[in-house]
Amino acid sequence: MPYVAIKHAHMMFALISITLFMLRAWLAVPSPARVKSKLLKILPHIVDTLLLAMGIWLAVLSNQIPFGNSPWLTAKVIGLVLYIIVGTIAIKRGKTQSQRVVATVASLAIFAYIYGAALSKSPWSWLAFS
Repeated sequence: MPYVAIKHAHMMFALISITLFMLRAWLAVPSPARVKSKLLKILPHIVDTLLLAMGIWLAVLSNQIPFGNSPWLTAKVIGLVLYIIVGTIAIKRGKTQSQRVVATVASLAIFAYIYGAALSKSPWSWLAFS
């Protein structure tokens, strides 16, 4: 599979992933119990696994090594870990509605940072464009 096809698949899975996150957060902020659908519990894991697989494949093809020769990819990996942690607070671990709202907004900001780092190829993310 050519690099461009893998890159576009990675981008498509990122778009699907954030869309599913926003849907789940929209349902979960009032009450985490609202996210009961098996499809909404399983599909994000499948999409995120494919997203990660495509990302790893791209890193291998381009010889980019997080925590090695690629600071922007390191920033994306750290951002991804934070996104996962904060995202679980937004969708199921937040004790109050306000905690879930703050975690949702923070998750979206982290996702935007990751996206900016990918576009700019810089750990400065969106600030690299100024």
